[in-house]
Amino acid sequence: MREAAEKIEQATGTRVEIISGTLVIVPSQNGKHAGIVIDLRDAIRTGLAAECEAYENVSVPILDDPDDYSTPDLTIGPHAFKKEDDWLLDADEVALAVEVISPNERLKGINEKTAWYAAAGVSRLLQVDPRTGTWSLFTRPGEGEYRGVVHGKYGEDVPLPEELGGNLSTSGLPLYGTQPGS
Repeated sequence: MREAAEKIEQATGTRVEIISGTLVIVPSQNGKHAGIVIDLRDAIRTGLAAECEAYENVSVPILDDPDDYSTPDLTIGPHAFKKEDDWLLDADEVALAVEVISPNERLKGINEKTAWYAAAGVSRLLQVDPRTGTWSLFTRPGEGEYRGVVHGKYGEDVPLPEELGGNLSTSGLPLYGTQPGS
């Protein structure tokens, strides 16, 4: 299946993930989506512990199956990963995965991906939704689900631990479909 995903990516330039044995085409990201990822990366990086780094385009496999993987918009993991040739970062090394919801993403797909991250054992998942100006921080994965969740809206800080920079501001993040300053 990974071979098929790689061929699709090479032929079309479209990002492909394999979630629970299904090829998932990742939609092209608009400027606001990309900007939110950059803003979150920059905000998190300033307070990260020295042993951590913020990565884009790093994939995370489910346990014991490198052909079942997701590529978060932003991944916080060990600084030492910068020296690796591998493109997969084990889920137990991910301190935080960040997913910015795309304009046309459906609830079913969002819920399936959240369950996938929990099953993979990613300790923290932050979902930011520019459609509604909200965020959700999922923690304590176990038995295919997250047992802890905190919801908030833009302007409210995301409560991250100190090694991840502490409270993460969401002030100033844009909504889809609005112009700057509106």
